[in-house]
Amino acid sequence: MAWLVLVLSGLLETAWAIALDRSAGFTRPVASVVFVITLVLSMAGLAYALREIPVGTGYAVWVGIGAVGTAVVGMVALSEPANLPRLLSLLLVVAGVIGLKLFH
Repeated sequence: MAWLVLVLSGLLETAWAIALDRSAGFTRPVASVVFVITLVLSMAGLAYALREIPVGTGYAVWVGIGAVGTAVVGMVALSEPANLPRLLSLLLVVAGVIGLKLFH
């Protein structure tokens, strides 16, 4: 269960990062509220998962999921470049997250 919560919390990290961007420095109320809610839920999930998963592994997986998710959303929905070096770099992050899970 801890791993499932950790993955969901990583996805929520993506949500709060995008909401933070869309809040335009907290000048847009809806995006700002989405940011706060998803940030709190993401942190709560991370805290829950860390009761069973070592902090180094849990935090690295959480950040990796959030970073890859945010980069993918940026490329797919926000017109950020999706070139081969960026995609290969993201694959390396995914490989690292999988490795941390496998060798936990």
